[in-house]
Amino acid sequence: MFVEREASVGEPTSQERRDAQQSDKRILGNVVQCDGARATISAYAEDAEGTVTGLWTVGKMISINLGSTRTVGLVYAIGKSDRVWSNEGQNAIEVSIELIGEVRDGAEPGAKPVFDRGITTYPHIGAVAHRIRSRDLQAVYDLAGRHSITIGTLSQDEAIDANIAIDDTLARHFAVVGTTGVGKSTAVSLLLRKSIEARPDLRVLILDPHNEFAASLPEHCVKVDSKTLDLPFWMFRLEEFAEVLFRGRETVPEEVDVLRDLIPAAKNLYRNPSSGSYIRRGSDALTADTPVPYRIADLLKQIDERMGLLESKNDRPTLKSLRTRIESAASDPRYRFMFNSRLIEDTIHETIGNIFRVPNHGRPVTCFEMAGMPSEVVNSVCSVLARLAFDLALWSEGRLRLLLLCEEAHRYMPADPRLGFAPTRHALSRIAKEGRKYGCYLGVVTQRPGELDPTILSQCSTFFAMRLANEQDQAIIRSAIADSSASTLAFLSSMGQREAIAFGEGVATTMRLKFEKLSREFIPGTAKREQTLPAEAGDDVDLAGIVERLRNVPKPQQAMAFAEVVDSARQAGDPDYRKPPAPRAQPDDDFDLRYGLKPSTFGMRQQND
Repeated sequence: MFVEREASVGEPTSQERRDAQQSDKRILGNVVQCDGARATISAYAEDAEGTVTGLWTVGKMISINLGSTRTVGLVYAIGKSDRVWSNEGQNAIEVSIELIGEVRDGAEPGAKPVFDRGITTYPHIGAVAHRIRSRDLQAVYDLAGRHSITIGTLSQDEAIDANIAIDDTLARHFAVVGTTGVGKSTAVSLLLRKSIEARPDLRVLILDPHNEFAASLPEHCVKVDSKTLDLPFWMFRLEEFAEVLFRGRETVPEEVDVLRDLIPAAKNLYRNPSSGSYIRRGSDALTADTPVPYRIADLLKQIDERMGLLESKNDRPTLKSLRTRIESAASDPRYRFMFNSRLIEDTIHETIGNIFRVPNHGRPVTCFEMAGMPSEVVNSVCSVLARLAFDLALWSEGRLRLLLLCEEAHRYMPADPRLGFAPTRHALSRIAKEGRKYGCYLGVVTQRPGELDPTILSQCSTFFAMRLANEQDQAIIRSAIADSSASTLAFLSSMGQREAIAFGEGVATTMRLKFEKLSREFIPGTAKREQTLPAEAGDDVDLAGIVERLRNVPKPQQAMAFAEVVDSARQAGDPDYRKPPAPRAQPDDDFDLRYGLKPSTFGMRQQND
């Protein structure tokens, strides 16, 4: 089966040599078996001097010389047929390789070699196999002039940069998968830094469930959390608003139907205060999903009026239950970002501009920190943000480029349709299927690709697969990779830190790489870990502070949260309008400011100064 070393002839093309004194007749192996996708090479474990070398190792690329072309293969298995090692003489070995493509020399002298994924001429028996040349290895991963960024080095040869086509990677969506602790977040932070540098017009919204990315992108990022988020309730669609009211439980269809009828009436009251509950039936009619402001007090008023109708006697339990839900949500401190506004105003421009960085003021990244927020709020907010991202890209006619990065994506895009929040799934699926046409891109980061919605994962054209130990997760990635590179995934369970296998539209061919090393201060989560180091001996845990954060209840305020104290009895044109008002009796207990009411227009009785 094996070819004698002494009987071999020289190579038609002089191969690249580490030592200039080596002979052209130095042969590493010969092809002894070949089919349409794989080949077997016979070789010796020792060199001509009898020294055992690492020329044949799993994961290395080799070249099979066929004269005008060179077939490129990846070593995926190596062994001795007799499973016996001899210290005397040379040990014959079998090397199994997977055929990847072929390299051809340029037509003109001195031109760069060209790589083609297809195989036009298969290796013949006895063809010479040797270590791949650096020029050929560069040709394998050459992006043919596409706009590229460098994210690391090849595991095969650290002297060669690992490049990806940034435009194709973003426009056709990408996924970063890997088990806990392999460096996914660090790799994502590196990709974001390189992407922003290559695409200054790109806006990025990160859904961050662990509050770790803001510290890793300090010069590019604006942080938004439950305290600084301003997302009014009237910007939610009906099913998103119902998710908040029902706290993630199954909705009651009768109560949702009441909301569908009464929310348009409340919106009409805000736009036309003198029109009463009359709803216009025309081309400009409002629906429960129209992002137009309305007051919670008007909605409660509509519910009270319907309860007072004689024909609504049988619906009163449903109406009472709905009213209780609305009041409970509006008074819940965890939902203050939705209901905290004292005066209801049309602030959609400011809200969208702040979240999606229009204009960006030199900080194109928004990090939405979700740690500590209730799950039903997270589901609704993610649905609103994903929907707004797509709509903004759609109606900007391609002028606005948005990347929505979903960290721990399996939490709100689960494979089981009974889990998660359907509107969030639909909004993200819409971006995955149609987003690239309008400039809205999707980035998926997960440690459990097997638990992720397969529709979302199938739309990601570029994968960065880091170490994965779960068989189900490996099978998902294996189904996405090309058949000609399937053996590459045999390394998924044994790759080191910062290593990944990249495949898809963003790379020339399947590539095993090692990401660049980021500075310690830019690694996500480092600042948080340093703040939570084990306490020194004698230091007690601040239990009072922990309980205060657990309760999440705002401290009582001495005055109403208006910009300045204004006497509601005076008008804006009065000369002493902005002076402190004279002491007066407190209003009755039925005056409530929780629902965005103007004190001068609702809930106050005539009072004498």
